[in-house]
Amino acid sequence: WKVCVLTSDIPSAATSAEIYLALYGDHGSSGSIFLCGNGDLFQPGHEDIFTVNAGNIGELCKIRIGHNNSGEHPKWHCEEVRLQNLFTRSVFYFSVHRWLARDEDDGEICRELPVFQPGYPVLPVTAYEVHTVTGDLWNAGTDADVYISVFGKNSDSGSRQLFKSKQLTKFLKGQTDCFQLEAVHLGNLYKVVIGHDGLGAGNGWFLEKVVIKDPVRHIEYTFLCHRWLDQGEEDGKLVRELYITDNFTFPAKQELELKRKEIWVSERWKFYEGTILQFYCKLTEKFVCLQPDGTVDALGDKKDKYGLFEVAVRRGNIRVFNSLHIRHLALAVDKGQVTALDNVSGHCELQVFSQPNRSIILESVWLPGHTVTFNHQGKAADGTTGYSGVSRELIVHVKGIFRDGAIVLLNTSPIQALCISSDGLCRGTGSQSKEAYLRIHKISSGVCMFESVQNPNMFLMIEGNQCAASCTGDQYCYFKVEKNLENGSVSLESEKNKGLYIGLLPDGQAKPLVHTGESNVMLYPQLIKCM
Repeated sequence: WKVCVLTSDIPSAATSAEIYLALYGDHGSSGSIFLCGNGDLFQPGHEDIFTVNAGNIGELCKIRIGHNNSGEHPKWHCEEVRLQNLFTRSVFYFSVHRWLARDEDDGEICRELPVFQPGYPVLPVTAYEVHTVTGDLWNAGTDADVYISVFGKNSDSGSRQLFKSKQLTKFLKGQTDCFQLEAVHLGNLYKVVIGHDGLGAGNGWFLEKVVIKDPVRHIEYTFLCHRWLDQGEEDGKLVRELYITDNFTFPAKQELELKRKEIWVSERWKFYEGTILQFYCKLTEKFVCLQPDGTVDALGDKKDKYGLFEVAVRRGNIRVFNSLHIRHLALAVDKGQVTALDNVSGHCELQVFSQPNRSIILESVWLPGHTVTFNHQGKAADGTTGYSGVSRELIVHVKGIFRDGAIVLLNTSPIQALCISSDGLCRGTGSQSKEAYLRIHKISSGVCMFESVQNPNMFLMIEGNQCAASCTGDQYCYFKVEKNLENGSVSLESEKNKGLYIGLLPDGQAKPLVHTGESNVMLYPQLIKCM
């Protein structure tokens, strides 16, 4: 191919960057071909001519021209590209007349242009919206440069940096960023390849998903990830290949199921054989009780003995919840509402469904679709009540977690835990493994110290404006354990520095914080070993 590139005759149109060209045909693409030569190339008002071998790409469909943003003055204003097939002698003209510059126009440094052929439909240049959702894990955000390639039935976008977000700062924990990606229409999308360069402090990234909106066809494509792109996490990969979710018209349902499974893995320890627990009803702000007369309500306080249940495992996520003080009775769903029955009845078998907000729903095995449900008055809701004014979400509280000598995890997310390292630092990004195990030293009712099991004599403490570890085990290491009934978490308030709690910054570092009801002071206890 003979390639002629005309640089615009306007101030600062020249570039110091390296220019590349990619040709796309109905048999494939040439890949990026850098246009190199002698002398000063791509000067204002100057036409540069090159000869390139693109291989057998078939009938030309589109081109992409861009640069690598290198040198002192990388910005470039391209006027026109002209191609001639040296075998068929066919000539193609592409009017560009746009900036390829990070600080001009839309900030893009490449442009795609379709072929215009009489009698053939022209694919439109489309401004796709690319939404990236960073996970809500601690230290999930990244400062690295992120790149994406989008693949469709017609062609691909090539690798593009996600440069200009609508957010002030890109890729923060729990944030959705929106970018514009301009390309000749790609057809039905089926895959994206997304990754980052691994540079900068805290470059690891937990990507929840990518959503791409096609404004031409008014279609939204979802690509679930829910994985780290981090050399220090999982398989260490910085790049993920993501395929469109099955039945992409219902991506939200698939994402919900993924999160439910993750929460179940994190919380199923609560449903081991013999565990003693309570159910807190979020609607009534009271505890579920199985009364001596066989009725069940959600009106008890946390000290009500009839609100204690012992877990009996059946199979999978199916459990029976026996009353601890009325041994022959268990929770059951019969005739569409919760009641108490003899614990040998099949109606006592309840399926546990974890929810993303850490609540659970108890559904009858014998009567699918019928759940343990209560109304505003705390009474069992029957089938005629409907969903208005009722709730089936329950929060599970396990008894006896903070006993002296017990070993626990203080989880900060479904896959992370508070961790004391050997150098005395405290962070909320530890794995839920032995490195994060903490031993309870009970000081008095509701007051404990937390000692690292892996690093003995290292106690969690707040002193000054630091959360760290101390070898002294003094009053700076004493914490009052506050239970947050509405979500099953706990908050640790310093006994020495009243009003300050163990908190987490977005990067996962522990810091003394004031309890304002935000999740950054909420820890989710997991009992590993009870003494």
